[in-house]
Amino acid sequence: MKRVKGDEEDSNSSSSESPPEACKKVRKQQSDEPEAEVACEPSYNWARLPQEILLHIFQYLPLLDRAYASQVCRGWNQAFHMPELWRCFEFELNQPASSYLKATHPDLIKQIIKRHSNHLQYVSFKVDSSTESAEAACDILSQLVNCSLKTLGLISTARPSFMELPKSHFISALTVVFVNSKSLSSLKIDDTPVDDPSLKVLVANNSDTLKLLKMSSCPHVSPAGILCVADQCHGLRELALNYHLLSDELLLALSSEKHVHLEHLRIDVVSENPGQHFHTIKKSSWDAMVRHSPKFNLVMYFFLYEDEFGPFFCEEIPVTHLYFGRSVSKDVLGRVGLHCPRLVELVVCANGLRPLDEELIRIAKHCTQLSAIGLGECEVSCSAFVEFVKMCGRRLSQLSIMEEVLIPDHKYSLDEIHWEVSKHLGRVWFPDMMPTW
Repeated sequence: MKRVKGDEEDSNSSSSESPPEACKKVRKQQSDEPEAEVACEPSYNWARLPQEILLHIFQYLPLLDRAYASQVCRGWNQAFHMPELWRCFEFELNQPASSYLKATHPDLIKQIIKRHSNHLQYVSFKVDSSTESAEAACDILSQLVNCSLKTLGLISTARPSFMELPKSHFISALTVVFVNSKSLSSLKIDDTPVDDPSLKVLVANNSDTLKLLKMSSCPHVSPAGILCVADQCHGLRELALNYHLLSDELLLALSSEKHVHLEHLRIDVVSENPGQHFHTIKKSSWDAMVRHSPKFNLVMYFFLYEDEFGPFFCEEIPVTHLYFGRSVSKDVLGRVGLHCPRLVELVVCANGLRPLDEELIRIAKHCTQLSAIGLGECEVSCSAFVEFVKMCGRRLSQLSIMEEVLIPDHKYSLDEIHWEVSKHLGRVWFPDMMPTW
């Protein structure tokens, strides 16, 4: 009984102690019993975390958080400066007054250039619409004299701010990268003032390694400039450019025996002024491309006025992905159904008030690889739409149709059509609904 009383006295005395005093007492008892500490309390020494795990964790942290973490201990600071952590980096350059996006801190940029520029390999610049941000990107590029990049991307998140820079300033900065990077394999320079002479510098130093080139909306490049790239860069697998740079000579160069099989060709067909004239590509040039690269994807984006489609889809064209960003006529869609046998995906943003019944049936009949379609401001009768789905069958993996597109008729109402379409697709399907705010 005395023993129990003593225990009660101990518990009462400990309960009367303040929390700090109680903690001190517990720590003292644990120090007197080292075996209990080992058995009951796990020891986590974050300073001894394996470096490969620490590097993996750091890669998921935003740059600023990574910089704060580097101040925890010497080991974490050493990991912060490991070359493996700086091979891939994205510079975010925004003006706080005009952008809500976070920007890479200027002090961190200085440290990167000073200590890690020679480690950079996969670099992108994301700039807002301000000229100041584009100038900051060029200043950083001009300092990358000790690095050998493998990928470079210049991304304008809003309007193309690089186009507002003095051309000589941009070309000078870009040339620094082209000259010092002897193994550049991926280059994305859409909406920039790159020109033919700078492309020659690119080819002279990186012709053996270049595999991807995206340069849509580059008005200072001529068909001869891009042809020079295709003639020399035989390993090019992906290419994106505007239609005015496309030529029969370019397709034949990409189809030569020396050239590897092209995998992806994106063409943006954009009208700058109403009534603009567009040249025609020969069917024989497309045929040569298909013979050389039978599995390549030809992606075409059209932003034309209705009276500018004259040169297009009059002969067979090997397009696989087709997007109409403006209104397109029934006649053009009818020609698509006749001359695009490789078509896999079709998106029509607008057409007008004349139903596309016959055109859809023709596309389903001749485009036997079609697996995705999207219709916006168009009209299709419910009966014709059901027949289209029935002809395509379960190969239609993506079917995005606004409810306003479907016109009820004597055979199907809007309440009935989703059951019929779901039956032919083999899955539940509903038309897309316009949200009401």
